[in-house]
Amino acid sequence: MRPSCFVQGVTFIYVTDLAKSANFYQEILGLALVLDQGTCRIFRVAGDSYLGLCETKNALANREGIILTLVSDDVDHWADYLISQNVLLEKPAQQNSTYNIYHCFLRDPDGYLIEIQKFLDPNWPQPLAVT
Repeated sequence: MRPSCFVQGVTFIYVTDLAKSANFYQEILGLALVLDQGTCRIFRVAGDSYLGLCETKNALANREGIILTLVSDDVDHWADYLISQNVLLEKPAQQNSTYNIYHCFLRDPDGYLIEIQKFLDPNWPQPLAVT
């Protein structure tokens, strides 16, 4: 018998400058710091979803296989805000009819690809209520 479902998720990425990356995720994207472990900092993305940043001087050079997707109903506002913060958008906000989404792309200070996305498919589940 399979154990009960997972109750939380953390995605860890390696960064070369923890202070610079932490500032980007905390100050620019507005993620709340929940745990500082010295060389790793963990931020709440939404509900029980977390992002961990761990500093290493040997961060992986190729980050093309990783996309951090942040879901929002207001992609255009995010795109405008990021531009106002001098963040270069990799792709402007646009609809993707293949996946029935609306999204934009940017890179964090270590080159990780971030997608801010809205699901347009009515079958996508609504976010759980945070208590």
